[in-house]
Amino acid sequence: MISFSIEVLIVFIVYLLFMLLIGVFFYKRNDNLPDYILGGRGLNSWVTAMSAQASDMSGWLLLGLPGYAYASGMESIWIAIGLGLGTYLNWKFIAKRLRKYTQISGDSITLSVYFENRFRDKSKILRTVSAFFIILFFLFYTSSGLVAGGKLFNVVFGMNYTVALTLGALVIIAYTFFGGFMAVSWTDFFQGLLMFITIIIVPAVAITNVGGLGSTLDSLRSINVELLNPFTGTDGNQLTFISIFSLFAWFFGYFGQPHILARFMAIKSSSMIKKARNIAMIWVVISLSMAILVGITGRVFLDIDLVDPEYVFMAMVSTIFPAIIAGIMLAAILAAIMSTADSQLLVSASALTEDFYRVFFKRNASEKQLVWVSRMAVIGVAIVAYILALNAEESVLELVSYAWGGFGAAFGPVVIFSLFWKRMTRLSAIAGMITGGLTVVIWKQLTGGIFDIYEIAPGFILASIVIVGVSLLGKKPSEEILNEFEKVRSSEI
Repeated sequence: MISFSIEVLIVFIVYLLFMLLIGVFFYKRNDNLPDYILGGRGLNSWVTAMSAQASDMSGWLLLGLPGYAYASGMESIWIAIGLGLGTYLNWKFIAKRLRKYTQISGDSITLSVYFENRFRDKSKILRTVSAFFIILFFLFYTSSGLVAGGKLFNVVFGMNYTVALTLGALVIIAYTFFGGFMAVSWTDFFQGLLMFITIIIVPAVAITNVGGLGSTLDSLRSINVELLNPFTGTDGNQLTFISIFSLFAWFFGYFGQPHILARFMAIKSSSMIKKARNIAMIWVVISLSMAILVGITGRVFLDIDLVDPEYVFMAMVSTIFPAIIAGIMLAAILAAIMSTADSQLLVSASALTEDFYRVFFKRNASEKQLVWVSRMAVIGVAIVAYILALNAEESVLELVSYAWGGFGAAFGPVVIFSLFWKRMTRLSAIAGMITGGLTVVIWKQLTGGIFDIYEIAPGFILASIVIVGVSLLGKKPSEEILNEFEKVRSSEI
């Protein structure tokens, strides 16, 4: 446990108050549901890029990935490569087309509404199925953020885990409840900056204190030479294709993450995507590289065996820096946690409001009513995620991995084909979504042999096959749908 100090407490209080003030600032600017859920499509390139990446990486950038690198060494590079490539392709091919399509196709403000409008699904089945998977997997994703927050407050302040978990949950709920999408995006912008600066400084100072990069590498070789080999485990055995592919398979997840895709939908203009992509790629490449470096250098710098590898960043910060600086650095973990959990709560709330309440309970609800229903939904989802976090036995990385896989398989293929293949049909979207989501849920319960592959890969592949097969076997889409597809392809908005 890190020694408690009043300086660290003050830094945390100031930081949390700043986040809450942003929420209050945007409180009066949410006159309708599109404002609360998508910020009126008013994000600039910088906020879009930074909020997308901050909400993407979450607490696992400073806890999960460094912890994995601490335990496994350069084996962790395969996760980073998959994430880096997935980030680039998502920005390069999905962002611009999704921004245009969601506006042209009925000004869709959520992913579920986009699917319904894209395929003219009057049955509401597609919208309901997508909302179900959003809520299901976001419960686990949000739970991972709360677990990370509980670990942070437990280590920094010596709090009982339950008390620490409760405090972190209350803060995240508060500013998401008040400010909606714009508050979430602007807090993510500042949190992304703090995460970026911190993840660079910590390993740089640690390596300097050890005696430089050469000395650090020599020390790692003396501990276990396999820590520096990306093709072997720490036991010296060659990594199998299944092992490497499973790590790289995080790549598939990007195309189906609702909280990331929402940023693409919210940017002011599709012409701003290129600048945002460049900002995002610089952030993600450096951040992922430094996160791995934190874990690896931690083996040398700390010179102890951590009971929980996910504490490596916190242990290094508390050892390197004086209290006031350590407080700022540790606040970066809170930033990473909050920047994802708030986005997940908001997307889950939008699904409950738009896809359940408005569809099944009160179709003619006023905009003010819908905003308040969304705020209540934020609290409801957070409570369920909190209960899951109280009983969570998995690590932060394991919880994130499951949710990431679920979204990637359920939504990724549907998003890609809906944007780039005009022959895709409504029934194939439903079938593909169910196939991808259920494959992840079922595959996760099976172990051994081929079932050791990360569940996102078979889920993504099977969903893609089902989408193509059902589309080709079914009726061709209507002329209205085909004409809209061509309009999206040729427009610039």
